[in-house]
Amino acid sequence: MITEHRAVALLRVFLVLLFGVLVLFQTLSLPGQFAYMAQKSPHLAYLRWPMTAVSVFWVLCVQVVIVSTWKLLTLVKSDRIFSEASLAWVDAIVWAIATAWVVLLGVLLYFILSWDDPGLPLLLFLMSIAVAVLGLLMVVMRALLRRATTLRTDMEAVI
Repeated sequence: MITEHRAVALLRVFLVLLFGVLVLFQTLSLPGQFAYMAQKSPHLAYLRWPMTAVSVFWVLCVQVVIVSTWKLLTLVKSDRIFSEASLAWVDAIVWAIATAWVVLLGVLLYFILSWDDPGLPLLLFLMSIAVAVLGLLMVVMRALLRRATTLRTDMEAVI
């Protein structure tokens, strides 16, 4: 069984790797992919810059979640996860997910109104449901963290 200390260390390694790959996506892969799309499909070239901006924004939202998770892991390591400081980082995660979801809904509406093929709108619809579930799960986890923080504060006051 992996101990908490080892799990936190391993998670940090993967968060660094994920963050690095996302930076590569933001700076090289996504702009290059949409430039290639504009070359190969000139009738869709007008989508190059809007989709580049939206995709880079979504990656930025994931990066906010990664940084917030890193900060929460720091609080876990110092045994301060049940404090008011942790709620601010969970709020950052919730806001990043909510903002990404709102932009995703906008993209979904655009493609529902303008696309002939139902494949992409259905994929975007599935993604919007998944992001909504993730966001709502984080809201519930935040409420549980708030209750646990209150209980710990009350227990420390009694002791």
